[in-house]
Amino acid sequence: MTEKDVRTMKIAGKVWKNGEFIDWDDARIHVMSHVVNYGSSVFEGIRFYETTNGPAVFRLKEHIKRLLNSGKIYRMEVDFDVDTISQAVVDLVAGSGLNAGYIRPLIMRGLDENKPAFGVNPFGNPVDTYLAAWEWGKYLGEEALENGIEVCVSSWTRITSNAMPSMAKAGANYMNSQLIKMEAILGGFSEGIALDDRGYVSEGSGENIFLVNNGKLITPPLGASILPGITRDSVIQIAREMGVQVIETTIQRAALYLADELFFTGTAAEITPIRSVDRITVGSGKRGELTAKLQEQFFKVIRNESPAPKNAEWLTFVDPGEKKTASAN
Repeated sequence: MTEKDVRTMKIAGKVWKNGEFIDWDDARIHVMSHVVNYGSSVFEGIRFYETTNGPAVFRLKEHIKRLLNSGKIYRMEVDFDVDTISQAVVDLVAGSGLNAGYIRPLIMRGLDENKPAFGVNPFGNPVDTYLAAWEWGKYLGEEALENGIEVCVSSWTRITSNAMPSMAKAGANYMNSQLIKMEAILGGFSEGIALDDRGYVSEGSGENIFLVNNGKLITPPLGASILPGITRDSVIQIAREMGVQVIETTIQRAALYLADELFFTGTAAEITPIRSVDRITVGSGKRGELTAKLQEQFFKVIRNESPAPKNAEWLTFVDPGEKKTASAN
């Protein structure tokens, strides 16, 4: 890492690879790795937060289960189970020197340099598992959580689930996300919303979406071309515990313009309000009342100031004294 990198972003100095910690600078792959040429990777994004009881990872087991499920869909045989990878995440965070940040678990097909295979067929390539962590602020900006963001409906359609499995969080899927995101940025927006192949609302480039109408919370169903988001699930559970009716159903594009409130959910985005779609103001043009209430309760849960719905164990607490092998740069 360069001196400039160290000054601008705190990064855990170690990366977990296939059961052991290696230096950040040694976490490299060959240019002819299968993942580079064909996008054969699955990954997760997990946040850990500073809480009243020290650093804690949010819904760790659920994220790792989804990671391994994504790998299973793509026939990636991994030598580590949920508990092993979860403990590695705790060790990485404990030794990182960070109180809060972002964790990137990654499973990819690499290259066997003793017996290289260069074709589309992935089976001759090794499957490697990595974990990295760094300090990362609010994905769409600190002010976005209160003021909301301006978004557009993308001209790019979400990939259909019978073409690329939407249940898998695969690296290749995010080429579609990049097109959505780039189009939005070049158009002067913070984010884009994709429609599915039938013209119904799908999700953002990397976020699930919720609509509020007459006090009801509405979101596309899991059967559609959306990733089964863990933050999405958290918001649904919080909302229902608050007595809010949650409806999972198809949403027409025009319904976005007529919503009382709109917001994105995601590990990176957390709960981010949307103040306009295609330059059409949503509701009052600022964060809505229900969005604010959901944000407030969500952040209380992740800071360990309030229990999760039904007292579920959503936080995995980290003892900073547990490991010292992954210290931040």
